[in-house]
Amino acid sequence: MTWSLPEPILTVAVDSPDLPAGWAAEPKWDGFRAQLAAYADGRVLLRSRQGTDMTGSFPEVRAAALAQLPADTGLDGELVVWESDRLAFERLQQRLARRGTGAAEAARLWPAHYVAFDLVHAGEDLTGWPYERRRAALEALFVDHALGTPLTLCPSTTDPDQAGQWLGWTTAGLEGLCFKRPDEPYRPVRSWRKYKVRVTTEAVIGAVTGSLVTPRTVLLGRTTRRAACNTPAAAPRCPRPPAAP
Repeated sequence: MTWSLPEPILTVAVDSPDLPAGWAAEPKWDGFRAQLAAYADGRVLLRSRQGTDMTGSFPEVRAAALAQLPADTGLDGELVVWESDRLAFERLQQRLARRGTGAAEAARLWPAHYVAFDLVHAGEDLTGWPYERRRAALEALFVDHALGTPLTLCPSTTDPDQAGQWLGWTTAGLEGLCFKRPDEPYRPVRSWRKYKVRVTTEAVIGAVTGSLVTPRTVLLGRTTRRAACNTPAAAPRCPRPPAAP
């Protein structure tokens, strides 16, 4: 029986980093949102949120899906590249246009991780299952099949203190937090909540092109004060994408 990846569930931005009572939180990675499918006939599909086929650009992820995932498995997650103790989004952008030998060389220089945060198919359609049941099945998938690099299990917590600690990883490229309701099925609507860290600093405006009301460009002079961030104190280092349990 053939099956297709579902349209991705989307997020709505929120202003508060506080974990809503009864919800689960996950780190929001600075990478490419991607769904990954491994079919019984040996086909692998890695596609972007917009539906772009990225399989050829990330041969190491395709190889891992073929070698490690059971047949007819569909995942939702994030592609990330780790370089010099931080997430390097620019490397992902450089890799996206490469195919064939160019993609293989890029995989050697800037290997990607696939950080899985949802399981949408496991021999059957799981999109009607609530998040907490899909999450339990995802964790079992990693344990039962000993999934390893570059496939990585995204952490999840219902502990507000733990979620707050993850915000300390922003210095290494973490974008913020994603909040998910435990009883929610997987549907292509904006129902996950996303808190994105915003960094502010003081600057002096030196020049403006266009009008003052709707400027096209602004020349800024930065003061000597350090930037302030609306998150808890940043940790000095961020751990690599966490391995499966």
